[in-house]
Amino acid sequence: MAVVQKGSLVTMHYIGTFPDGEEFESSYGKEPIVFRVGNNEIIPGLELAVLGMEVGEKKDVAVPPELGYGEYRDSLVVEVEKEKIPDLEVEIGDRLELDGEDGESIIMTVIEMTDTIITLDANHDLAGEILNFAIEIVEIK
Repeated sequence: MAVVQKGSLVTMHYIGTFPDGEEFESSYGKEPIVFRVGNNEIIPGLELAVLGMEVGEKKDVAVPPELGYGEYRDSLVVEVEKEKIPDLEVEIGDRLELDGEDGESIIMTVIEMTDTIITLDANHDLAGEILNFAIEIVEIK
């Protein structure tokens, strides 16, 4: 029977939960995710967890921030003067796609607002979190 190794094309179902049990994402009821091991298409903690697994095998894994979406970094929180973002109606919680210095787009979340300043956070929503995943291997190619 095939086992997952570097280079395998893996089809996997998963349920992601926080340590308190709250679910933040699930592929059940939708299409499972498909990724090639070693191509950095999913977080490192899940890539490592699937190695050696077989079709039909299930596993629970806790992924620390350094193998997930990284530590929360205060340096990724910036304050912008409202006048620099003209004609933009934003509310706390809105996600903005802005151009970074290298030309790549950056998704930032509005986390605070005053009459003159908008505070934006470029950390991933799950940065700094320990993430639990219940994974199930559906197919290996």
